[in-house]
Amino acid sequence: MLLPQMDDSEFEDFRKLIHESIGISLSLQKKQLLMTRLYRRMHQLGINSYGEYWERVLNDETGLEMVLLLNAVSTNKTDFFRESDHFTFLKHEVYPHLQKQQMIRIWSCACSSGEEAYTIAMTLLDTFGGVLGGRDVKILATDISTGMLDQAELGRYPVNQLTLIPEVLRNRYCQILPENNDEMFEVSNQLKTMIRFRRLNLIQEYPLRTQFDFIMCRNVMIYFDRDDQEKLIERLSSYIKPGGYLFVGHSESLIGLQNSLKYLQSSIYQRI
Repeated sequence: MLLPQMDDSEFEDFRKLIHESIGISLSLQKKQLLMTRLYRRMHQLGINSYGEYWERVLNDETGLEMVLLLNAVSTNKTDFFRESDHFTFLKHEVYPHLQKQQMIRIWSCACSSGEEAYTIAMTLLDTFGGVLGGRDVKILATDISTGMLDQAELGRYPVNQLTLIPEVLRNRYCQILPENNDEMFEVSNQLKTMIRFRRLNLIQEYPLRTQFDFIMCRNVMIYFDRDDQEKLIERLSSYIKPGGYLFVGHSESLIGLQNSLKYLQSSIYQRI
């Protein structure tokens, strides 16, 4: 695919807009990646210059083009049971305590296409013996990408992802879809009813009125600069119940960042 040229001033315009909008910090080394992702949308519109697309974004009064631009630059890498030691920690250290509660609130930030949220739901249910027992359990799953949220709500995935899910859980909570030539599977309605998918921008004010037993915000900070990392952690911390937990990605750490959380083990922190 032959891409049109993007000059440095055009890159700086897009870089600044993206950073101010969703906090993602793009270095000049990411210029080619940005060009490729934007060009997919430009090709759909029949636009052949980044300057023309920039004007399209700025002049779209509906705001839809801005949403589509942010969808294009968001990173959507995720898997079922990604960084599986987090779910081992939940099973042994967190879920037994939550089992004593009548109300449970969990937040999956930057949930992408939903695998993380569904993994939380199935591991929690498994620990609880397959039933909620009248408990009020809600998992909030948020992302900036409307496209990813649509996929997440559908709850359908390629069958090759089944190998990532333990056999007892995939037999209980996943069903292969024959109408898709057995190439897709769907998670159960029992899991879907536990989760609410919503669009949310992590660097803007959160329209939330509750605190959470634990928050997963994994592999997000790596795209933010230091100032935005500290703001994000401070804001998320205020939404964690005392004694609750924050999980970040294995490649992330709060070392060197001002925060009030207690370090428990690599990538796991607790609000005291």
